[in-house]
Amino acid sequence: MSMTKNIVLPVVIAVGGILLCSTASYGKAEYTKQTKKACNFCHVDAKKAPKELKDAGKYYHKNKSLEGYTEKK
Repeated sequence: MSMTKNIVLPVVIAVGGILLCSTASYGKAEYTKQTKKACNFCHVDAKKAPKELKDAGKYYHKNKSLEGYTEKK
């Protein structure tokens, strides 16, 4: 039983650490409430290619806010 404990405990600690330290980098509905913008303001196609960002999405990803962002015409 000691052998199993020696293997399982480090694995559990490592997995727990990874889960605690990782962050999600995809859009959430709360972002639309916070920014008052539709999904397609930041995403090229929110359904087909959710990770493909427009300039606004790249700006938001970097700054965690659209404050100071000016849309290019």
